[in-house]
Amino acid sequence: MLPLSDRAQALYDQLVAFMDAHVYPAEAVYAEQHGNSDDRWTPPPIIKELKNKAKAEGLWNLFLPESEHGAGLSNYDYAHLCEVMGRSAIAPQIFNCAAPDTGNMEVLARYGTPEQQEQWLKPLLNGEIRSCFSMTEPAVASSDATNICTEIKRDGDDYVINGRKWWSSGAMSSECKIAIVMGKSDPDAPRHQQQSQILVPLDTPGVKIERALHVFGYDHAPKGHAEITFTDVRVPASNLILGEGRGFEIAQGRLGPGRIHHCMRSIGVAERALEAMCKRVEEREAFGRKLSQFDSIRKNIARSRLEIEQARLMTLKAAHMMDTVGNKVARQEIAMIKVIAPEMAANVVDRAIQVHGALGVCQDTFLASAWANLRTLRLADGPDEVHLDSIAKLELGRYR
Repeated sequence: MLPLSDRAQALYDQLVAFMDAHVYPAEAVYAEQHGNSDDRWTPPPIIKELKNKAKAEGLWNLFLPESEHGAGLSNYDYAHLCEVMGRSAIAPQIFNCAAPDTGNMEVLARYGTPEQQEQWLKPLLNGEIRSCFSMTEPAVASSDATNICTEIKRDGDDYVINGRKWWSSGAMSSECKIAIVMGKSDPDAPRHQQQSQILVPLDTPGVKIERALHVFGYDHAPKGHAEITFTDVRVPASNLILGEGRGFEIAQGRLGPGRIHHCMRSIGVAERALEAMCKRVEEREAFGRKLSQFDSIRKNIARSRLEIEQARLMTLKAAHMMDTVGNKVARQEIAMIKVIAPEMAANVVDRAIQVHGALGVCQDTFLASAWANLRTLRLADGPDEVHLDSIAKLELGRYR
């Protein structure tokens, strides 16, 4: 494992101290404020308070490698910090490192015009607004991005958008002001040049949030996942990102870093779950013995440590390859960790739930919601089957 850069090590130590001093103690405050709020879709005051503290300490926009807008960290460096943030469900937004904003900021930083960056990237970087990414559709298998059928049609100086999206994560938040919408602009073009991506302010006439979608019973407020309809939505042609027919290209550029960020955070969740499991089995007794003395439990703890270490090393390898040879060359490594990390973390959390008994499935610990999130990650940014197919194709290609 390579050492961190001096700057990354300093930020890592600072981040760990901030988490211990502010974030972990704030989790109970967050739950109380949010639970007693009349508006589930507005972040409670504790979030703004901690965001201001994090920004003042320079723990802000830690992602965005190779960008003047980031913290000057490589993907490898950021992986270590992202794992720490992954230990708390509220941490990523406190440091302005939460999905889907991170991916949208990367898109705007990489592909946006100066005008688009001034209007939307700047307030996102400042944490003044939030955003969503509207790609998935209920009517098609969206794991194949070329299936996307929402229409983006040129009409004079505007584009007109018609379609239905769902799982637009973040769209339910009262702070969400802008969506990046992927749709079909030229159905007669070559398959991977039919799609485009366009910026659509959520207050544009014709945009309607139909409902909030739940994940295993969780609404994930105040962020939430929305089903949205676009009916004759008209936006200026200047809102198009990069150009017509570049949507698939943008999606591939966006999803690579996003996938690895999910994996980094998953490892943090798994570490916290293992920690909770070890503390629990040392505190509880059954049938005259501590739970930690039962062979089956000791084996589950050992398996969890083995699996976490394996996933971490694979994630760091993928991050290092992204830094050194680029996302395209590292696509197999990215695909592999996208399969392994969420499954590993969900398994570790499941074992922790088992030793917590009834406590593990209720709201009194983070375990139940963490499991629901991790199980969802096996579908988000491409289901396991898609990644496994890509891995196999690349592997077989070596023998042809």
